[in-house]
Amino acid sequence: MNANQRIINKAAIETGTLSSGLLNPEQARKFIQQTFDATNLGPLVRHVQRTAKTGEIDKIGIASRILRKKTENTDDGYRAGVNTSKIEYATTAVRLPWEITEETLRENIEGQNLEAIITNLMTTQLGVDLEDLYLNADTATLDTDEDYDFLKINDGWIKQLLNGSHVEDRTSKSAGAMSIDVYYDALAQIPNKYNNGKLRWLMSPKRKQEWEKYLLNQILNAGGAAPESLYKNPASVPAVEIPSLSNDKIILTDPQNLVVVNTYDVKIRKTTEGKEAIMQDKRFYVCHLDYDTIIEELDAACIIKGLK
Repeated sequence: MNANQRIINKAAIETGTLSSGLLNPEQARKFIQQTFDATNLGPLVRHVQRTAKTGEIDKIGIASRILRKKTENTDDGYRAGVNTSKIEYATTAVRLPWEITEETLRENIEGQNLEAIITNLMTTQLGVDLEDLYLNADTATLDTDEDYDFLKINDGWIKQLLNGSHVEDRTSKSAGAMSIDVYYDALAQIPNKYNNGKLRWLMSPKRKQEWEKYLLNQILNAGGAAPESLYKNPASVPAVEIPSLSNDKIILTDPQNLVVVNTYDVKIRKTTEGKEAIMQDKRFYVCHLDYDTIIEELDAACIIKGLK
C-alpha cells in the first residue's frame, strides 16, 4: 500500500468517533494527488493549489533575441523586458456522496477494512470523473443530454481549445479519414517556439489504434515497413492515451499547459450520527472539493476535430 493510500485510509477510519471527519491540509493534498494518479493525464498536467476560490494566476515570459552588442564604457539605455499577464480562475464546488450499511461491514469478509477499500475505490473513480470533467465539461450542455447534470458543472479544456486555440478541422479534408497529414497539419499550426520536445498528442485509445491500423494498411498495401517509434510517436511527438477523450478529437500541447486549480478546502465528511444513520443503520460519506480548468497559453495548443 503506497503512502497516499495509507494517509487516506487513516483519515477515513479515524473519523469514526467524530460527527464529521475533515482532512487536514497535508491529507487534502495527498487525497488530490491520489485522484490525479488514477489517470494517465492526471500526473502530466499542471496542478495549482490556492486558498481563494476565485483569483488570478500570474504568467511571466521573456521575449526572444534580446542580446545586444556591447560598446565599451557606453550605456545605450537598452533593457530587456519581462512580459507579464494573468489568467483568471473561478473554482466550482463538486461533491461525491456515498453510504455504507453497518450490516455490509459486519457481514463482509473484509470486515471493517471494507470501509478503507471503498474509500480507495471512490478516490479512483473520483479521479476518472474529474479527468472527464477537465476535458469534456460544458456549461452549455443541453438539458436533454443524459449526462447533463455531470457535464454542465464547468467548461473544460476541449471547449476552451475550440474557442481560442489553433483548430485543425478534418471534416472537409478527406472526410476526416486517418492519415499522416492529420498530425503534420496540426503541428504546422503550432509556433516553433512551442515545438520544443515537450508537446504530446492526447488521444483516445481507439484513435491510437486507428493510427496503428492506418500504418499497417500502408505497409500491407505498399510494402516496406514503418519504424517502431512511429506507432507511438506520430511526427516524432509522443502519444498519450486518454480514455475520456472522444474518438473524433486529438489535442496537441505540452500537458503542463493544461492547468487544474484546486483550493486547500478539500474535505471528506463522514457521519454515523443522526436520525437517518441510526434508523437506517448506515454510515454516510461525502467528498467535497472544488476545481477550475484553465489553459496557460492557447497559442501553444492545437485541437484536431472532425476525425471520422
